[in-house]
Amino acid sequence: MRSTPLYVFARALAAWVTYPFAPYTVKGRDLFPEEGRVVVCCNHMANSDPVRLSCSQRRQIYYMAKAELFQFKPFGFILKKLGAFPVQRGKGDVEAIDTAAELLRDDCAVGVFIEGTRSKNGEFGKPKAGAVMLAYNNHAPILPVCITPIGSKRPRLFHRAVVSFGELIPFEELGIHEGSGVEFRNASRLVMDKIRALRERDLRELEEKDASNHI
Repeated sequence: MRSTPLYVFARALAAWVTYPFAPYTVKGRDLFPEEGRVVVCCNHMANSDPVRLSCSQRRQIYYMAKAELFQFKPFGFILKKLGAFPVQRGKGDVEAIDTAAELLRDDCAVGVFIEGTRSKNGEFGKPKAGAVMLAYNNHAPILPVCITPIGSKRPRLFHRAVVSFGELIPFEELGIHEGSGVEFRNASRLVMDKIRALRERDLRELEEKDASNHI
């Protein structure tokens, strides 16, 4: 498995400084495969999401990030050294798809924020089909991940959160047989439902914990 030196350094540093400012609890850490290709699908609420997600498990995640972040060349250079690569949102970026496919062929973990952009109000957005297309075309399982804010529905950079990993979804179980647009849309909704279920479980457990503390 490939690993960029700057990512290793930055992750170690971030793991040390992130928790005091953006505390988080991790659930299902053992569900993240230790090796092999995987598409990591997560909801997106704050700029701190990639940091939390990277620090919550051991493997390097190569993130597909919006091209606008790379326009300032010094910052773009750092992002690339951290393993991120640009994607032109809504334009069927062939170069980004090829980069992601190459990483998956090398048995890497590719991270995709399935909604395509950050949520401004904490609610889930409409899932995009890019992640399931990557998984299907490259025979990679999908790992659903949900980041749930604690104490406020509106996401903030330094909010407390729960990072939950779900069960792997084999590409064969996405319901894609002919590669049609309808199948890809249905598959993306299936993944989003898995992410939503993780949030519902975490919120329910938090409510039960609060209730028991008041007894």
